[in-house]
Amino acid sequence: MKGCLLALLLFFRVTIVPAQGTQTESLDLLIGKAKADTAKINLTNKKIRLLIRENLDSAEKLSLKTLDKAKKIGYSFGEANARINLASSFSMKGNFPPAAQNLKIAQSIFQELKDSLSLSSTYSTYGLYYGIQSKYDSSIFYLEKAISIAERNHYRERLATYYSNIAIGYQMRSNFKKALEYQQKSLDLALADKDFANQAFTRLNMGLVYAQMNDTLRGRRALFEAIRLAKKEGIKSVELYAYSNLANAYNLKKEAQKCYEYAVKAALLGGEMADYSIQAASLAKAAGAAAAQKKFSRANTLAQQAMQIADTAGQNYIIFQTYATMGSILKQQSQFSEAIPYLEKSVATLEKTDLYNEEAGSTFKNLSQCYEQTGNFRKALAYYKTSAQIADSVLNRGNIREVTELSMNYEFTKKQEAQRIEQKNKDAIVQARLIALLIGLGLTLILAVVSLRAYRNKQKANSLLQQQKKEIENTLTRLKNTQAQLIQSEKMASLGELTAGIAHEIQNPLNFVNNFSEVSAELLDELTEELQKGDTEEAIVLAGDVKENLKKIRHHGKRADLIVKGMLEHSRISTGEKQLTNINFLTQEYVRLAYRGLLVKDRHVNVNLVTDFDNNLEKLEVIPQELGRVLINLLNNAFYATQQKKAQLNGQYKPEIMVSTTQHNGKVEITVRDNGIGLPEELKSKIFQPFFTTKPTGQGTGLGLSLSYDIITKGHGGELKVETKEGEFTEFKITLFRDVVRG
Repeated sequence: MKGCLLALLLFFRVTIVPAQGTQTESLDLLIGKAKADTAKINLTNKKIRLLIRENLDSAEKLSLKTLDKAKKIGYSFGEANARINLASSFSMKGNFPPAAQNLKIAQSIFQELKDSLSLSSTYSTYGLYYGIQSKYDSSIFYLEKAISIAERNHYRERLATYYSNIAIGYQMRSNFKKALEYQQKSLDLALADKDFANQAFTRLNMGLVYAQMNDTLRGRRALFEAIRLAKKEGIKSVELYAYSNLANAYNLKKEAQKCYEYAVKAALLGGEMADYSIQAASLAKAAGAAAAQKKFSRANTLAQQAMQIADTAGQNYIIFQTYATMGSILKQQSQFSEAIPYLEKSVATLEKTDLYNEEAGSTFKNLSQCYEQTGNFRKALAYYKTSAQIADSVLNRGNIREVTELSMNYEFTKKQEAQRIEQKNKDAIVQARLIALLIGLGLTLILAVVSLRAYRNKQKANSLLQQQKKEIENTLTRLKNTQAQLIQSEKMASLGELTAGIAHEIQNPLNFVNNFSEVSAELLDELTEELQKGDTEEAIVLAGDVKENLKKIRHHGKRADLIVKGMLEHSRISTGEKQLTNINFLTQEYVRLAYRGLLVKDRHVNVNLVTDFDNNLEKLEVIPQELGRVLINLLNNAFYATQQKKAQLNGQYKPEIMVSTTQHNGKVEITVRDNGIGLPEELKSKIFQPFFTTKPTGQGTGLGLSLSYDIITKGHGGELKVETKEGEFTEFKITLFRDVVRG
C-alpha cells in the first residue's frame, strides 16, 4: 500500500564507527589502563558512541554515569560530550525534552571553550534531534551550520557524516536531486578513505532515494550492498534499516511475501537493539504486507502491536505511520467507520511535523474515501482536496523559486549574447568602410562587394536579434507568471494569519454562550422537578436564574455578532478602490488580530504591545484590505524579531512592540517599532528586494516586505522606510500623503 512507500525512519548518524565489537573491547582495555580521570572519561564517551548503534538503553545508562563523573571533577569538555551522547540516545528513543536540554548546555560549554570542532558536532546532533521529529527544515538549518564549520576548518573526518545526514533532510522534503548530491559527496569521501562503515550508511540512504524515485533496481542493489558492508563492519543499525528499506522496495514491486519477510527481520532486530521506533514501524509494514495477502487476522494483530509500541516511543512520524496502516487495513476489509478514528489520529499527528509527502497524501485520500462510504460527503470532499494539494506539493515543492532564478539567469545571458552580436556587426561595418576609403575610387567594384556582404551580415544579425528578442519576451512572460504565483502565495499566508486571529477573537463569546446554555439546560431540569413536586417558590427562583443566563447568552451573542460584522467590514474582497477609513480603528483591529494569530501558534508567547494613537487623526481615503495586509506583515516581522531575541537571551529580555499614529504637515504616519534582534547595516538596503529574507529556509518567501513596499508606494503614493540597529531595534514607518477628508 502507499503508506509503506517511504522509509519508516531514516537513519541519522551521530558518528561513524567500524568493527564495533572489536573497538568496544579495545576501549575497555584502554579505559582500564588509563590513569587520569579525564582520559577515562574521553575514552568512555567514545565507547558510548559505539553503544548507541547497539543498544540505546545501555548507551543512556553509561552516558548518565559519565556525566556525573565529569561534573564531579569539573571536566567541562567531558561533560559536554557526555551530554551530546545523552541527547543522541534520548532523541532516538523519542524522549525529546531532556535531549533539547542537554544539547543546549553542551552548546554553551563548547562556545565557552571556543571548540569549533565539537560545536559542529553539536549542530549535527541538533540535526538528528529535529530530523527524528520529522522537522526537516530545522534539521537542514543546523546541519548546514555544522557543514559550514567543518568545511571552513577542513574537518574531513566529520564531513562525510554531515553530508549524509543533510541528504536525509532533503530526501524527506522530496528534493531528491539535492539529496543525491550530498550523498554522492559523502560516498566519495568514504571511498577515498576506504571507510567501509561510512559507505554502508551512505549506500543505505541512497537505496531509499532510488526507491522513492521508482528506480527499484538500483535501490535494491544499494541496500544489499549496505547489508554486506554492515555485516562486515558489525554495524547492526545499518543492517536493521536496510531490512526495513528492502521491505519498502519489495512493496513497491507488489511482492507482499518478500516485503513481509524483511519487515519481520527489521522488527525483530529493532526489538533486540531497543530501537522501538523502527520496531513499531516494521511491524506496521509487516501488517500491511499481510493485508495485501488477505491475511487480515494476522494484519490486525501486527498493526495493534505496532501502535502500542509507537505510542510508547513517542515519535510523531512513527505514530502517523502505524495508525495510518491500521486505518488502511480496516478500509481494505470495508470496515469504513472503524477505520476513520485511526486515520483521523494519523493525520492529526502530522500537524506536529513539517512532513507532507506522498505517504501523507495517501492517508488523506484513504480518510476521504472512508467518509464517502459512510455518507459524510462534506468531510470526504475536504480530505480529498487536502490529498490533492499534497500530491501537487510533492511534485512542485521548491520548484517555483528555482524556476524564477533560472529564468532570470537565462534572460540576462540572452541579453548579453544579443549585445555581443550587435556590437560585432557594428565593428564589421566600420571595418568595411575603412577598407573602402583606403582602396580608393579605383576599387569601386571591391567596395560594392564588401558593402553587399556587410549588408547581408546585418540582415542576418537583425533576424537573429528578432528571434532572440522573441525568446527573451517569452521567458519574461513565464517569469512574471511565476512571480504572480509567489505573490498569491504570500497573500494567502497573510490571510491565514488574519483568519487565525479572527478565530481566536470570536472563540471567547462562543464559549460563554455554550457554557450558559449548558447551565440553563440543567436549571430547566431542576425547574421541572420542582414543579412536579409542587414547590412553586423554588421553581420561580430557578426560572429567574434561567432568565439571567438567557440575558448573558444574549449579551455574548451580540458581542460575537459585533465581532463578525467588524471582521466582515475589514475582510471584504478588495476592489482596489479607496474608501474613507478611520486609520486608528483599522490599525487597532489589525494589531489585535495579528497578536491573536501569534497566540494561536504559541499560547506561551508574552509580548508587551504598546499603542499610541493620535486622537485628532482624521479619516483618510485608503484601500483598507491592502493597508491591513501591510500592517499584518510588519507586525508578524516584529513578533518574529522579538521571539528570536528572547531565545538568544534566555529569559533576560522583555519583548515589546510599539504601534503609533501621528498627523502633521498634511501627512499621516503609522509606526511599528520592536526591540528585537534588529538588522546589520549592510542588510538595510536589501530588505525591500523581492526574495530577500533573513529567516531560515522554509520559513519565509522573501516577498512580504517587497509586496508591502509596492502597496504603500505604488498603491497609495506614500513611503515605507526602515530604521534599525543590530541587537537593539527595528522601526518601520508608513507615510501617507493624501488630502484629509473630515467625517
